[in-house]
Amino acid sequence: MHYCVEGQTKEFELIPEPRTIDISLNAAVILPYMGRIVENAGDADIANVWAGQVADDIESATGLRWDVAKGERWQSFITLAIASDDALGPDEYRLTIAHDGITVIGGDAAGLRDGIQTLRQIIRQCAPALPALTIEDKPAYQTRGYYLDVTRGRVPTLDWLKRWADKLCLYKYNQLQLYVEHTFAFDDMSETWRGASPLKPADIIAFDAYCAARGIELVPSVSTFGHLYMALRTHELRHLGEFPEQADRPYSLIERMEHHTLNITESDAFALSCTLIDGYLQLFRSRKFNICGDETFDLGKGRSKPEADRRGVAAMYADYVSRLCVHLSEQGREPMFWGDIAVEMPEILERLPQDVTLLNWLYAPDITDEKVRLVAQSGAAQYVCPAVWCWNALLPRLDWAWRNISHLAQYGQHYGAMGFLVTDWGDFGHVNDPRMAIPGMIYGSQCAWDPQWAANATHAELDRRISMVEYGDATGRFVAALRDASHQVTFSWFNIVRYLELEYGDGSLNEDVCDSIRANDDGGAQGSQYAELIHGSTTVREARAHLLAWLKPDILRWREANAALHAAEARLGAMGARSAAYDAGATRGETLQPVLIAVEGQRLFNELGVCLALREGVVAETEVAGALPDKFPQQVARGIEQWFETYAAVWRTVSAEAELRRIAEVIWRCADLLRR
Repeated sequence: MHYCVEGQTKEFELIPEPRTIDISLNAAVILPYMGRIVENAGDADIANVWAGQVADDIESATGLRWDVAKGERWQSFITLAIASDDALGPDEYRLTIAHDGITVIGGDAAGLRDGIQTLRQIIRQCAPALPALTIEDKPAYQTRGYYLDVTRGRVPTLDWLKRWADKLCLYKYNQLQLYVEHTFAFDDMSETWRGASPLKPADIIAFDAYCAARGIELVPSVSTFGHLYMALRTHELRHLGEFPEQADRPYSLIERMEHHTLNITESDAFALSCTLIDGYLQLFRSRKFNICGDETFDLGKGRSKPEADRRGVAAMYADYVSRLCVHLSEQGREPMFWGDIAVEMPEILERLPQDVTLLNWLYAPDITDEKVRLVAQSGAAQYVCPAVWCWNALLPRLDWAWRNISHLAQYGQHYGAMGFLVTDWGDFGHVNDPRMAIPGMIYGSQCAWDPQWAANATHAELDRRISMVEYGDATGRFVAALRDASHQVTFSWFNIVRYLELEYGDGSLNEDVCDSIRANDDGGAQGSQYAELIHGSTTVREARAHLLAWLKPDILRWREANAALHAAEARLGAMGARSAAYDAGATRGETLQPVLIAVEGQRLFNELGVCLALREGVVAETEVAGALPDKFPQQVARGIEQWFETYAAVWRTVSAEAELRRIAEVIWRCADLLRR
């Protein structure tokens, strides 16, 4: 989009892109040096937070602080209000920028809030000379949510959570859920959360109020059935697991994703689930509650196997989830749960209560509409839930995120999904910095607002717009450079962890980790033959060699990849140096910091892959292009240790200490291996 200011063309972009926009190309509206913003949003914004957002952006762009007022008797240049007639429907807004003033009118509070965010994006890019325009707009999905993992190693600080809520508000998200397993300080469960820097009730209460003031519903979400790995390893609660005899196995980043299911035939199991629900829900103003219930892999395989043999796993699952949902409904709450088990066993869908919302998570980049259609045909209410594809990696897989998010938004709209929930996970220690998810989060913003826009556009176009709006890069190439960097992964964090954890801890082979390696896992050359060889291995050395042989084609292109990473780092640095900082109080360095750390870390990981492949005899020195420096493994060991210290310092700028030690242990084990 563009307009003229004194004969000069000025470009700006809006995300999500409005459905209708009428711009006067040769007219500009100059913000007065003194002005007032009057907001009349009633009880939806008693404290005039939204008007304050506009005032903050004007001050950031011009250095001038505008006055803020409410009521009908005050003069203003900017007026923010809810329509007093029926001209606009729910969630709709109209924004007008004219020489005699600016108005944002919402059909309701939600529409007003979203219209204000559009105005803020314009002010950030264009002030003090704004385009003269009229915008009329509304979203496709009424519920546009974000799901943030705060449990698998990284617990964000309250300050960072507030900054993230601000960003979600700017891009018009209106729901947020925090994923919790053991990282909340539940009463009488200190053995579960000790050492995890858990969130406390006061944190939730403060954050809930902060989100509400920005038009975001904070929905409680706690694992109550599966994904209870840390709880089921404690002395007090291990008897409630399917395999209590395994509670003393060495901690494993991989096993915590595989073995974590409650034994629901144990008499105290339901009481534990209710303990996780009852106190937690009282901290939130939302009436919704997500009980999770996903990936209950061990159900019916351990202590509950006799019951599974008698009744069937599907019936056991459906009855327990239904029981939890009834428990919530009796307290006036609206239950939600992840739909993966129900979709794989469709008979479960027929047994669920009518007031349940199924969260249909589907992460494949080339996802089809099959499972969305299945749930729709069952009559169950559903949210469709794509992913930003950042987990298990330093660099985001933007290609996969775009394809997954854009496809699923269209399927959900076609089959009448009630909501769109973008997920951001942190498997294997949450090595991914939360800021690496920003492009994927914005993909979700655009696609949830208008899925058909995604059907008719390319990720390259949206990447250009994100570069301008979010990163302040006038060249529009920042996200493209980040995408290019993400293509240069020859040895990933995902495979570093798998390589290490194939060893149980006493020198023996970890068969559970062997079995977890599947032919369709992302990373390296694909081939079921290698997965089968790994599954059939009898020693650690054999399994590791097969894993590295699988990855060998990628590992051998490390020099080329690292040269590309160096070039991408230079491009990102140059573009970041030219960009404006759009976050209140942020600096250009804070924008670049996590990106440059991720790129440098990946360069070292690529070198680590070469060293390990040489160590295991999978790659010969003659196969490595060019001579390696003397004592190359020792150089890489020092490099990753030094890198980790900087990485840890950056971690602490947005996250509590939490389980940073898990990542440290992986880095140090690799360094020790390289020195042997």
